[in-house]
Amino acid sequence: MAWQSMLTHLECARCGHRHDADRLANLCDCGGPLLARYDLEAVGRELDPGKLRRRADRSLWRYRELLPVRDPQHVVSLGEGGTPLLPLARLGAAYGVPQLYMKDEGLNPTGTFKARGATSGISRARELGATAIAMPTNGNAGGAWAAYGAKAGLEVALCMPVDAPHLAVIEAEVAGARTALVRGQISDAGAIMSREAPRHGWFETATLKEPYRIEGKKTMGYEIVEDLDWTMPDAIVYPTGGGVGIIGIFKALREMQAMGWIDGKLPRLFAVQAAGCAPIVAAYEAGADTSEPWADPETIAQGIRVPSALGDFLVLEAVRETGGTCLAVSDEAILSALRDTGRSEGALICPEGAAAVAAVPALLAQERLRPEDRVVILNTGTGLKYPGVIEASPPVIDPGDGLPESATGARA
Repeated sequence: MAWQSMLTHLECARCGHRHDADRLANLCDCGGPLLARYDLEAVGRELDPGKLRRRADRSLWRYRELLPVRDPQHVVSLGEGGTPLLPLARLGAAYGVPQLYMKDEGLNPTGTFKARGATSGISRARELGATAIAMPTNGNAGGAWAAYGAKAGLEVALCMPVDAPHLAVIEAEVAGARTALVRGQISDAGAIMSREAPRHGWFETATLKEPYRIEGKKTMGYEIVEDLDWTMPDAIVYPTGGGVGIIGIFKALREMQAMGWIDGKLPRLFAVQAAGCAPIVAAYEAGADTSEPWADPETIAQGIRVPSALGDFLVLEAVRETGGTCLAVSDEAILSALRDTGRSEGALICPEGAAAVAAVPALLAQERLRPEDRVVILNTGTGLKYPGVIEASPPVIDPGDGLPESATGARA
């Protein structure tokens, strides 16, 4: 199989300064995150949707020309990508959006979309000579990077909030990561890792502090368009914490535009946060370009409990340039949407994905969505990783008893 990454350089998202892509790099001198850039003209000449259709590989590495690894020997893969785009006919009808779809990232290795960022980030870090990486995490990213780090033979150091999902902690420990829990938020974990990484010689891979996590996550955008036969939905609804997913999808859309793979108006991008931690929503509503740190963040959707995001300005750019919006949903609405999705579609989604579901009726009420729109929501992980979010309490009966009415599974 021919393999050629068309990566050319890194570019600062703030000041535009150009950086060498073939050395380990964190932030620009100005403090801005670095984005990978490709020779899109060359990709457009050599590759097109028809050629992609003929590729047997269904992992995200099928987009190898638009990913950063130069030598396939350095690719660390567990089979990530190629997740289904599922029609939600019953739920869409109930909500008043018949053309509702869900990109189900819970079917990735490690159970979340974090596997996408881990495969690209770990693979490129190894190719550039890293032997140990360190990162703060709310849980799922740590579990994913620990798994891929183990596969790559890299040392992985993690710091998580003490209330991180227990299964993510187990995942990291089983993969052999050096893991610590902090009595605080991910911002506190980030401060610890920023101090510790230089002391130990670890390459820091916090969200947007290295350039390649976003490259794996942008493939969600490529897959959505490819699964819709190279057409675009009208709207994409994304649960947003650090924002790498929505930034990556926007990056993918613009790359496809530049290569001539798509034309017309881009999908409206909607960034959804929890009401108990909504700094980007507050910035959007204030007309600001950056957000202020959120005091005392609290939500059951721990993956989007990010009080301050390095890439906030990129999320706001993606939303504004596509005619979308930012909105917050309550924990009560998240739990209701989680149950709605399970009862209508049989899908146990994560609380973050449920936040995106909960946003749909709110966006309809605001007339940001129209009933005729084709809408894609992102479920970023499996609900199996959150056993404590919804309590199950079916009645206990004796062998000779009949099944009580409350146990018949009647749908709401």
